[in-house]
Amino acid sequence: MPPRTRGGYTSDAPRRRPTGSERRRRVHLREVDPVPDPDPVEHPQHDRDETEEVFEGAPGGPIDRSILRSFHKHVAAKIWLGEDRAPLKLVNHGAKLQLWELDMERSRIYETVQRSGLAPLTSCSHRVASRPMLSAFCERWQPETTTFHMPFGEMTITLDDVASILHIPVTGSMISFPQPLRVDDANALLVELLGTTDVEASRETEQCRSPSVRLLWLRDHFSTITDASSDDDIMFATRAFLLHLVGCTLFADKSATSVAVVYLELFRDLSMVGSYAWGAACLAYLYRQLTTATRFEVRQLGGYLTLLQAWIYEHFPEMFSSPDMSYTESRPRALRWRPHVIPDSLQSVRERLDRLQISEVCWEPYVDHRAEHPLPDIAWYSGCLKCGQVVEPYHPERVLRQFGYIQTIPPRPFTPPRPDRSILLEQYWERWTDHVLTDQSRGRRCHYSGSGESVPEYMAWYDRISHRIVQPPQLRSGFTTDARSSLPSHAASTSDTRAARALTLLRLVISGGREQSVDVFWGALNEAHGILAGSDETSASHITPSPAPASHSTPSPATLPFFSPATFVYPPAASDDPPPLIVPPPPAPVAPPAASGPPPPLIVPPPPASVAPPAPTLDSTASTTVYVRAKRKKKT
Repeated sequence: MPPRTRGGYTSDAPRRRPTGSERRRRVHLREVDPVPDPDPVEHPQHDRDETEEVFEGAPGGPIDRSILRSFHKHVAAKIWLGEDRAPLKLVNHGAKLQLWELDMERSRIYETVQRSGLAPLTSCSHRVASRPMLSAFCERWQPETTTFHMPFGEMTITLDDVASILHIPVTGSMISFPQPLRVDDANALLVELLGTTDVEASRETEQCRSPSVRLLWLRDHFSTITDASSDDDIMFATRAFLLHLVGCTLFADKSATSVAVVYLELFRDLSMVGSYAWGAACLAYLYRQLTTATRFEVRQLGGYLTLLQAWIYEHFPEMFSSPDMSYTESRPRALRWRPHVIPDSLQSVRERLDRLQISEVCWEPYVDHRAEHPLPDIAWYSGCLKCGQVVEPYHPERVLRQFGYIQTIPPRPFTPPRPDRSILLEQYWERWTDHVLTDQSRGRRCHYSGSGESVPEYMAWYDRISHRIVQPPQLRSGFTTDARSSLPSHAASTSDTRAARALTLLRLVISGGREQSVDVFWGALNEAHGILAGSDETSASHITPSPAPASHSTPSPATLPFFSPATFVYPPAASDDPPPLIVPPPPAPVAPPAASGPPPPLIVPPPPASVAPPAPTLDSTASTTVYVRAKRKKKT
């Protein structure tokens, strides 16, 4: 019999990774009956026990991997090690909604859409989305907690955000399907609920190569139906419009052109469309899209990006937002903002988020909105959200500051059950009032509204379990030549682009706080002046940086290199971080050498024509000089 080795397998068989039960058993035995080693030796790396690697810290954090177990697959882990990913391709159908509008000739369809609770989606969808901004926030999303891990704590999109930003229902029946839809079942559903023929349905699903239909196909076949059409045609067109609406908004998938036919089942009974919790389903679907986008190999982001982008505008208004001054609180908060593509690169936004401070966050953005839409009680629900086969956990206890409460150390996140256990999930959701956070779980309110307070031990715990900074300091670009080359050139830019570049630069230096020296602000103003002037003559490109000092002490003015955001105070520099860079002061004017002999003649400008010139008091040389200057000016 071949000899047995550690783990129960033979030496001839391939080495097998021990199971979880074996690892726990070995840890238990090691803790209960430790055997002292009389002659300790240094074991090689490959003899280390597997259990020591399960909760091993990752480079740059987390130190404790018991929460973020899959962080080694996260895009932030790759970025920390020097790999990079281009901005994600965004699936945004805001412009397509304008291709199918409901006018007075389609009032019957519009009335049904109004009763469904989905009418706000027809007007609040953003037509543009910012790739650098959304991609940078995706790098901070953690699937285990379904939250964004910021430098100062966790934040997430809550049911309160959905209700305020979109004005769609967040309570009601859970959106659930018994099983994934097959192509044959999709064809039958199209024939039954949209009135198409078998040939048309089969041709469309074959072209999509899935149980889906193209958004263009829905518009071509049903957008021409008006109130003058038959009742059946109006009913078919209403279902097609609602399917087109949710495919462009709540459930936008990464195909970018189609929508799953399975959602058509929700519109079978048009009188029941308003009974679904559309907001909760939208949030679960967006959570899953963000989770998928955290993998390094993924290059695309789906879901309702208007919700994500408006949430960023609401909570970070000083960094990204552009408000619409004509907005009124009776409308969805998504209409409060003018969506725009920020001129910054992904690297720039990434570094800005790494330097983000808690004072730059708007924790309670809906204070003025409460009169029209008060905080829904279901926002305190702690459990699972479901959308078809998608099940995601929802943890309001991890983001208490967004509700105006002092953040405490939250309990461990729970793993959601399998989607096939839909009956248990639906029963849990129907009794959501039994699963809201109690007053004891919520804790105490913040002493000041919007202060974002936390208990003293929270940040120490958060440092251990989180990845607060996405990029190490040695990989940050600062405001270097490479960073400048990624922006549009001065000569080819318009006035708006120049202004955006200058504002971006000024935001960088302002976010550093008052602890910076005056030289830093002078360098930023000098650089901004060169951008606005349309040339690089006033920029700091002519200043060559000197070698960095050995310590973090402020260097002398003679060795100061050009302006760089590396001088920002937050986050604090570690011992191995590069020393701060400070901008040099402007060169002092050099006085001309004193000439030997009599002083030069005094030049006096000519007086205005209406005033009589004073009597000359200068010598002949000075008078001649004044006369010549005045004569030249008159000729000019």
